[in-house]
Amino acid sequence: MIDELHVQDVALIREASIIPARGLTVLTGETGTGKSALLSSVKLLMGERADASAVREGADALCVEGRFFEPGGDPDGTVVRRRVEAAGRGRVEVDGHMASVRELAEGPGATIDLCGQHEHQRLLQGSTHVQMLDAWVGDAAQEALKAYRNALDAARDAQSELERKVEMSRSAGERLEEAEFVLRRIDEVGPAEGEYEELEQTLPKAEHAESLMRSATEAREAMSGDGGAEDVLSSVVSDLRGAARNDERLGALADRVESSLIDLEDVSAELRDYAEAMDFDGDRLAQMQERMGELQGLLRSYGPRMQDVLERRAKAAELMSAAHDGDAVVRAAQEALDAAEAELRARADELDAVRREAAPKLAAAITDQMAFLQMGSASLELGFERLDRAQWTSAGPSRVEMTYRPAAGLSARPLRRIASGGEVSRVMLACKVVLGDADGTDTLVFDEVDAGVGGATAVALAQVLARLAQTHQVIVVTHLAQVAVVAQKHYLVSKRGDEVPETTIEEIGGEERVAEIARMLSGDQTQASLDHAREMLSGASPTS
Repeated sequence: MIDELHVQDVALIREASIIPARGLTVLTGETGTGKSALLSSVKLLMGERADASAVREGADALCVEGRFFEPGGDPDGTVVRRRVEAAGRGRVEVDGHMASVRELAEGPGATIDLCGQHEHQRLLQGSTHVQMLDAWVGDAAQEALKAYRNALDAARDAQSELERKVEMSRSAGERLEEAEFVLRRIDEVGPAEGEYEELEQTLPKAEHAESLMRSATEAREAMSGDGGAEDVLSSVVSDLRGAARNDERLGALADRVESSLIDLEDVSAELRDYAEAMDFDGDRLAQMQERMGELQGLLRSYGPRMQDVLERRAKAAELMSAAHDGDAVVRAAQEALDAAEAELRARADELDAVRREAAPKLAAAITDQMAFLQMGSASLELGFERLDRAQWTSAGPSRVEMTYRPAAGLSARPLRRIASGGEVSRVMLACKVVLGDADGTDTLVFDEVDAGVGGATAVALAQVLARLAQTHQVIVVTHLAQVAVVAQKHYLVSKRGDEVPETTIEEIGGEERVAEIARMLSGDQTQASLDHAREMLSGASPTS
């Protein structure tokens, strides 16, 4: 949801701000006042391509800032800033940090849908129709789609494995001699898992057994031998105990020396055990050194890690197996692929079934809204086309496309081929109302949705927009008084000055709003139009 929008030096706008309502906000004004500049600013916040020609004449750059509140996002909101220099360079900031236009489009910009007659609307993109259907269906469609995608991934993996096994079988003969040599060389040594690492730990100790034993023995002798450290400390303790009779402080020091003596005796005992346990075996050492040499030879050839050696052996063994029993290996891979494809077909059928069951209901709901919008007997249908297996994508096994029937007696055509912009706008509006929160956008901006609309259709359009504003933030550029009176907020777009024109955008209420509604009704502000405007405003229920 857009909490606030600030525009500076965009087209004829020097500086303007709007704070849209949570529900319905309208922007009105005479033709040519610069409403399109505000829409251009919204596009920049959506992450669309920047155009340096939009910079106000005489300004160095344009700047558009917006604060968004996204579901589950930062409670303080997200602030987006888009700057475009007259020279063409641009800059995007999100919460004060530099960002790319793509990050903007995929982040805050994705929460806005600009619904104008001449925009490249998602509604006209056939690929989005199935997404709309799944969003409307809800959990059942999402679960079926997830199962289908898992099966599709499994089938792709099985296909890749089959291709790998076929290639391996085909080239096995050429590489068999090398594989046999690698397998024989490694098996002659026969490295065991973890053996090399254990040798790295134990061999240095075995190689230096004599010096280690000598060091331990000499250290113990220095501690426990005649005149050694233990005798010296024992004498110190005895002397201090005697002197402590005259000064108790020396008794405390004697205790500390005695504690050190106990530690020294413990260390001496451990040194004795270490020396006695040290076993110098020349033959065993030679065997260990020879074994280490064999393992290091493998590392030099197939390393640098022993894990690499073992993996190289596994590949060589697999290649030999493929050479000796290539047909069986390929046959097993083909059977695995067949099983994966059968599972995929089953999940594809389930997904199609969920969608086909729901499609008529969604089409009927949208058609009902179209009828409310005074579109006569026009209707919407959802068509299915099961694709060839090679054309299946992560979206599903079938093409789902909305088709539009202008009248009961006419044939349905793809929605993207509708010529009338007014029809597109009203179909789009009907879709938005039916989808409600499921469409994945927070803010809907409508431009020219009321083109060619009047009378009862205008009243119906206003009611539908008010209904849509219960689930979305809706911003509408409108020429219809019927729409303007039901808005929670009303902004007037006007142009001042002749030589240096400037567009201003101001929120209006009270008599100012009455005057603008009167102008929209009759083009002037006669007493009759003013009275009519007051009557419409008093009878309207603004959205919240």
